[in-house]
Amino acid sequence: MNTIEKKLELDNIALELKNLKQGELYKTATQAVPGEGNPDTDILFIGEAPGFSEDQLGRPFVGNSGKLLDKMLLSISLSREDIFITNIIKHRPPDNRDPLPEEIKIYTPFLKRQIRIIQPKIIATLGRFSMNLFLPEEKISQAHGRLFQVGPYHIFPLYHPAAALRAGSILKELENDFQKLKAILNDSNVSSKTTPKPESDSSSV
Repeated sequence: MNTIEKKLELDNIALELKNLKQGELYKTATQAVPGEGNPDTDILFIGEAPGFSEDQLGRPFVGNSGKLLDKMLLSISLSREDIFITNIIKHRPPDNRDPLPEEIKIYTPFLKRQIRIIQPKIIATLGRFSMNLFLPEEKISQAHGRLFQVGPYHIFPLYHPAAALRAGSILKELENDFQKLKAILNDSNVSSKTTPKPESDSSSV
């Protein structure tokens, strides 16, 4: 699939999300937030759900968490134009509450399609919810900064920037993990650094 075809497919998903009438979140959200970025990227970032600013603008990670993420990207010589970023949940949950299992079930097929279109070398998960899609038994406090193999995907769990804004110790961990990510991206032999997981794991995306 070439770049134009990828963009068209991603635009189709965005249109489907705009017209989505499943669940309850679309009723209270301003608009869908499908994700954005470079469809040919080597790295896909996946967060949890849109917040207030994202809901207003229709773009992922544009609030305080997004500003920190931009800073982290800059620290490893990346920008928004270099990556693709999205969330599991594509409509803002009321009061920024945690997504419910049934909501994750509704939106995960859209995320799966985005992953298959983009075909990233590395999926960087931001926070426990996106990590647990691929690594349901892992705890973010133990898995962050490590590279896992889940089926055909390399998964690199990171703390969510919102957690880093609340705790200086987590911010330091996030900074260190981004430096690890830079080293991994610069290493063509990524698979040698992974922790394998069973390919038959039904919980993997």
